[in-house]
Amino acid sequence: MLAWAVFGERTVPGVWFERYWFKRHEAAYAAFAPFTTGAVVVEAGCGEGYGAAMLARSASRVIAVDTAADVVEHVRRTYPATTPVRADLQRLPFADATAEVVANLQVIEHLNDQEAFLAECARVLRPAGTLVLTTPNRLTFSPGLDTPANPYHTRELAPDELVSLLEEHFVVTRLWGVWHAPRLRAWERRNGAIVDAQLARPYPQWSAALAERVRRTAIDDFALHPDTADTPITACLDLAVVAYRRP
Repeated sequence: MLAWAVFGERTVPGVWFERYWFKRHEAAYAAFAPFTTGAVVVEAGCGEGYGAAMLARSASRVIAVDTAADVVEHVRRTYPATTPVRADLQRLPFADATAEVVANLQVIEHLNDQEAFLAECARVLRPAGTLVLTTPNRLTFSPGLDTPANPYHTRELAPDELVSLLEEHFVVTRLWGVWHAPRLRAWERRNGAIVDAQLARPYPQWSAALAERVRRTAIDDFALHPDTADTPITACLDLAVVAYRRP
């Protein structure tokens, strides 16, 4: 197992106490699959590589980019259907108009220069190419705080802030929120907020009910919804965007 798995910052498969976060991330990859089918995809910030491997099931090619040498070597060994590349995400080593899709899931909140990164995404995309992106919703992830609650995050975004950030280079066609689906909502009605419960104490001290719920978490315990009266985008867990490159 990669050494950084225990920190929970790069979510990985096979760690039971990370399963809630792992499946929450997988749910977004699954939702984006229709936009990557048959495409040349650059995943900018692939982490452990499981998401790139999911996209590779239907994409024609997935280039999995990360900044860390150990990560890239792990992806090379573990996910042969992908093409791993080590690079600075703000200086992608690709020619203009290389990719049909750029994927960036749970990464932009870690970057120091988000504007420069998005300009680079636009550069490597073909005309009218697609950006798929997720990031925590600042309004629910770090509510009422001036700086992110997660020390690894440099800048979190509210829904309107994300759309505004994208506007220079992209046209947003879909803005979804990631929500708990019925099983998790039912559990929370009985036991309280599942994220708060996980953060309240180290996993060896979790209640039996929490440990069991985390172990059983599946992709379909999450759902992506547009902004509606019942699912207001300001109250969602994560933001999920599909956008195309401006001409």
